[in-house]
Amino acid sequence: MASMSEQPPHTPAEEPAWKRRAVERSTQAAKRRAEERVDRFLDAARAVVAEKGTTDFTVQEVVDRSRQSLRSFYQHFDGKHELLLALFEDAMATTAVRLRTAAAGQHDPRERLRCVVRELFESVRPSPAGARRPLFADFAPRLLVSHPRATGAAVAPVVAVFAALTAELEPTGLLRTGVDPRRVAELTVRTVLFAAQPGGRDGEAPLTADEVWDFCAHGLLRG
Repeated sequence: MASMSEQPPHTPAEEPAWKRRAVERSTQAAKRRAEERVDRFLDAARAVVAEKGTTDFTVQEVVDRSRQSLRSFYQHFDGKHELLLALFEDAMATTAVRLRTAAAGQHDPRERLRCVVRELFESVRPSPAGARRPLFADFAPRLLVSHPRATGAAVAPVVAVFAALTAELEPTGLLRTGVDPRRVAELTVRTVLFAAQPGGRDGEAPLTADEVWDFCAHGLLRG
């Protein structure tokens, strides 16, 4: 007679299909509610940033604008930095879609890359009316210094667009020998993002998209 230790382990009956469906339905509903709350916080933060023209705001201001609770905020974000990071990541994902659309309108590989350099530059620099874009002017430079890995993850969708377009140049013979499209794309994106921000000496004309393209192009193209 087999000892207790030799008995086969008890295998519970398979979970009924109706129970699995009920749990999945409940989980999906909870996920949708959480996504809606997050979207409301993000929309509120965008509105506060647009009104103030700066990322210098409080969590309470965002909570009040969202008409949700402070408790709910901290269930989804661990603080203001994570909220700003979410806004920046969302802006970069949206920008990547816009860059792909812009590139699709060009047939020449070199013109496709030139087009996205200009489009990225114009989308993050201060508006022609002088309005700042605080996420890029204030938050992004600080993020690069304090959280370089987070910066890399946030700009990854845009870098992927640049890397694909740079790789398209390889068969044309325009790229220098040994150029790594991915690494060049990272350098180009960072150059464009920060060249677009105000700087330089007093009275000096701001950089233009053409100047930035000229710099990027002659750093990686022949002739």
